[in-house]
Amino acid sequence: MSDRMNRRQWMQMLGLSGLTASVGALGTRATRAQGVGESSGFQSSVITTHKVQTERANARLVDGKVIQPQRELPILDTTDVLVVGGGPAGVVAALAARRAGARVTLVERYGHFGGLWTGGLVLLVIGHIVKGGKQVCQGIGEEIMRRLDKLDGAIMDRRPGVNPTVDAEAVKYVMVEMIEEAGVRVFLHSWGVDAIVEGNAVQGAVFESKSGRRAILAKVTVDATGDGDIFAAAGAEFEHRSHNVGLVSRIGNLDRVDASKTGGAPKPKHLGSRTPVPGVNWVNLHGPEVDGLDVATLTRLEMSHRKFIWQNIQKMRQTPGYEKVYLMETAPQLGVRITRVLHGLHRIALADLKAGTKFPDVVGVGGSENGGHGEWPIPYGSLVPVRAENVLAAGRCIDVEIRMADLVRLIPNCFVTGHAAGVAAAVAAQDGCRPRDVEVAKVQRILRQQEAYLG
Repeated sequence: MSDRMNRRQWMQMLGLSGLTASVGALGTRATRAQGVGESSGFQSSVITTHKVQTERANARLVDGKVIQPQRELPILDTTDVLVVGGGPAGVVAALAARRAGARVTLVERYGHFGGLWTGGLVLLVIGHIVKGGKQVCQGIGEEIMRRLDKLDGAIMDRRPGVNPTVDAEAVKYVMVEMIEEAGVRVFLHSWGVDAIVEGNAVQGAVFESKSGRRAILAKVTVDATGDGDIFAAAGAEFEHRSHNVGLVSRIGNLDRVDASKTGGAPKPKHLGSRTPVPGVNWVNLHGPEVDGLDVATLTRLEMSHRKFIWQNIQKMRQTPGYEKVYLMETAPQLGVRITRVLHGLHRIALADLKAGTKFPDVVGVGGSENGGHGEWPIPYGSLVPVRAENVLAAGRCIDVEIRMADLVRLIPNCFVTGHAAGVAAAVAAQDGCRPRDVEVAKVQRILRQQEAYLG
């Protein structure tokens, strides 16, 4: 007897044969036109029976201490540039390195790209313009925005000098499209848990997934985890910071608010801001200042934030005219803003922004939160660790003083630092040198070829 049981057999077993016939007819027609992402019906098979996990090295309890034994890890991939983290910085880094001619592998712990931009529902794009309305975020980040322009309902308020708002699902789609077009190898659902180090040089990273613990070897690794997980594991120096940790949500039916019932009363609190989806707002939540690396704290906040958001919507529904408003979703990704910040060769400082300081190793230019001040250069040294080799930082965890951190972590500036890190990693891998020794002029030339703005 076959171990394979499809939906028809299952329903016959339950005595639902009449319904099975009609479903089967539909399934036959569907199969003829079946494409990627479609299904002709549920089906399951036994892959292996009586299987025992073979790649085990169980932790042991020895004298009250938990001891993890040594074990060999299977090598999942070998590549030129490994990018850990598929947020805005990581995706742009992977695309930039691939376009610069490197073999690239991108690993992401969630099942989608975009990081907090998508999974965190941080949908407003700010930080790309400066005084006078000039846009300084260009290159691959701007290409993502242009692609969103072409999709119906993907982006709104996209015009010079204005901060646009995106739809998270559209961003996820565009990023998949661009990564596939570029030929980047991808592993999702894989959490970077350790660095592979020889001496003080990073040789790749270790990942945990449903397939077990695996290793990826690389000439250069870009840490775009946001939390600096890989450079910290490699022994690079960093600054540990606290910041507000919140949770974003989306609420719907705001286009169905009955103004005739409100009686001119003040609007409820926490209504949020518009999105490209009619009647749907995204609502930010700052949350308390905590240590975003403490798992007990993250657990507590995740639970309390979700309760607060739900209860707030129920209060809102009791307001005359707002009875049909509902909670669409809470973000699947908690809003951690700052944790580890690299100790690099150069620290981005507010004083340099105010003074308009220029740097010969500039690899990008950052903007203002609301166009309130001028542009500021991002020196290559802010991506390069003082102590560890063959690893670069990208995104919110680059070397930046605390007064500038809330600018560096904005999505467009993550585009910019990711772009720089990706190109520099490709150059280092191809030229066979350490990232700290790359020819910066070559990196700058390639960045400009890829339409980046360097001032």
